[in-house]
Amino acid sequence: MKKASVLFAAAALLFSGSVLAANPATVNPKVKISEEIHELLHNNYIQVGENEELHAWVRITVNSENEIVVLSVTTDNEAIESLVKNRLNYHKLGNSSLEEGKTYRVPIRFTS
Repeated sequence: MKKASVLFAAAALLFSGSVLAANPATVNPKVKISEEIHELLHNNYIQVGENEELHAWVRITVNSENEIVVLSVTTDNEAIESLVKNRLNYHKLGNSSLEEGKTYRVPIRFTS
């Protein structure tokens, strides 16, 4: 009886260890690209009033050289449109697992 419970405990540990080792934590590529875009747009010249937010939607794709290609920027503010296009267009991505040629729509928010 004692031997069976020890054997069962060992089997449970072996099984749980193999399950945890088989499923490494994966990072969502959309979260990763959002973080990279945030870093590229972080230090900017956009003037935002106190308790005010400016918004934009950016449609991007990734080319064969793993660069961001800005397809469009939807916003009412021309300065934001210019900033986004200048900072993001043809910026080489780090370790990206975004699918080449697929269109991604990314929200951007500027706050004070």
